[in-house]
Amino acid sequence: MNQSKIKVGIVGGAGYTGGELLRLLLNHPAVELTFIHSKSQANKPLYSVHTDLFGDTALQFTAELKKDIDVVFLCLGHGDSRLFLQENSFGETVKIIDLSQDFRLKKQGNPFVYGLPELNRTQIKSAQYIANPGCFATAIQLALLPLAAQQLLPKSIYIQAITGSTGAGQGLAATSHFSWRANNLSVYKAFTHQHLGEIGESLSQLQPQEQPALKFIPERGDFTRGIFVHAMMESALCLEELQTRYALYYEDHPFTHFSPEAIHLKQVVNTNKCLISIDKYQDDVLITSAIDNLLKGAAGQAIQNMNLLFGLDEKIGLNLKASAF
Repeated sequence: MNQSKIKVGIVGGAGYTGGELLRLLLNHPAVELTFIHSKSQANKPLYSVHTDLFGDTALQFTAELKKDIDVVFLCLGHGDSRLFLQENSFGETVKIIDLSQDFRLKKQGNPFVYGLPELNRTQIKSAQYIANPGCFATAIQLALLPLAAQQLLPKSIYIQAITGSTGAGQGLAATSHFSWRANNLSVYKAFTHQHLGEIGESLSQLQPQEQPALKFIPERGDFTRGIFVHAMMESALCLEELQTRYALYYEDHPFTHFSPEAIHLKQVVNTNKCLISIDKYQDDVLITSAIDNLLKGAAGQAIQNMNLLFGLDEKIGLNLKASAF
């Protein structure tokens, strides 16, 4: 692309993912923020909602949509992105990256490419519309893709994953209230979580025969951000073979790394990384993966997709360092 900056618009800039996008894009060297749309916060400064941006920018929320842009990020609630695009249109050259679940599943006439770079990097580069993956879906798929790519997933996989409170969004709910969440742990949507559909489609893309049954138990944790996944299954492969296959699969992907040592959540929080480790006992395999749900699970991955769309280095604007303590 030429040296002119990418003109970016954000729709739904007042929520958690909108805030994360702002923090990243304000420091992205190839981006010009053109508008941040929010009907509820129109004409207020960004720092009135995202208070950490006080002193960083004088930009304001707006109720107006500017059409002279190169890409728009949709940070709307599930179901709202589809409605928004029915009521509003952009030019034929404007690229759209949607962070809701509205366009993730393959349906007749759906022009969106599923935006998991470790699976669809080539298709993303030439796409116009991107459906950004879900946070649980990202962490779980990255834990399983190397085996699916070689048709080695077994018939049944047990998955336990715990997420921080920001995974529930900014809306008020009893289960996101501090008094309920602190020093607490709970299961929700056991076996039925909405991300199972997109996970299944991605795995079938690589392993079309003998789809595994995913027995997924999501949990709410008493921390703010991050997802920690345990995927358990049987495999005849030895530990060294498994480790080699994972290291090779991700060697050309800058954000996903196989670790020979056990991983922990603080290694990835505040980064766009996914870390994966493997352990084995007899025929039982434990695959552990960890991401930041707001970054690799949402806004960071969306910018990674934008970089690919515009021919930029995949890592630009995303060289983020975890806080160790």
